[in-house]
Amino acid sequence: MSDDKRPAYKRILLKLSGEALMGDLDFGICPNILARVAREVSELSRLGVEVAIVIGGGNIFRGAGMAQGGMDRVTADHMGMLATVMNALAMQDALEREGKFCRVMSALKINQICEDYIRRRAVRHLEKGRIVVFAAGTGNPFFTTDTAASLRAIEMNTDVMIKATKVDGVYDSDPMTNPDARRYERLTYEEVLTRRLGVMDATAIVMCRDNDMPLRVINIFKEGDLLRLIMGENVGTLVERG
Repeated sequence: MSDDKRPAYKRILLKLSGEALMGDLDFGICPNILARVAREVSELSRLGVEVAIVIGGGNIFRGAGMAQGGMDRVTADHMGMLATVMNALAMQDALEREGKFCRVMSALKINQICEDYIRRRAVRHLEKGRIVVFAAGTGNPFFTTDTAASLRAIEMNTDVMIKATKVDGVYDSDPMTNPDARRYERLTYEEVLTRRLGVMDATAIVMCRDNDMPLRVINIFKEGDLLRLIMGENVGTLVERG
């Protein structure tokens, strides 16, 4: 591979929302979206990029929503963690159908269906070229999967954390409802926090800030954007230290 075609990143963490896997469905996993994301991730792996993934569970169960409805928050969050395991197993299957080795590692002990999360083992999987999908968030209630993604990105010492959403970056207001919403190309962590831009929850942003973890926000539904970003193009919004 020539130098000008070499990936800009060696190791990445990709954060996918559970909702991203729904596609146009109202619930569950869209097979077409799952297969396309798996193809794009597999292509990155074939280029030599070490890929870790964290997937939310909102397409199956939202713990915070059930807690607002009266369910015990700890119980609701544990149910949400199990939903992320289901999504992780689906992603593992899709990646293996693309011919890639993949390991699911859970922060909760469910070792009849996947591995327990052990940091050193996860790093070794990445070094061997296996794609690693981290499931069950941090393993603790009251923490979002965005925070789990920030934590795993820092623990894995990735070059960048990529949050793949339904929009092509961070806007000053919701572009789905405001056609005049302005997209930012670059922001600092402090700007995200003070302007309350809703990129991720504050805990996740603070973790990225305190550990100098660059964050990219891109549109997962725009096919090819992930590859273009990895190859060094300016895609989406970059959040980094000022």
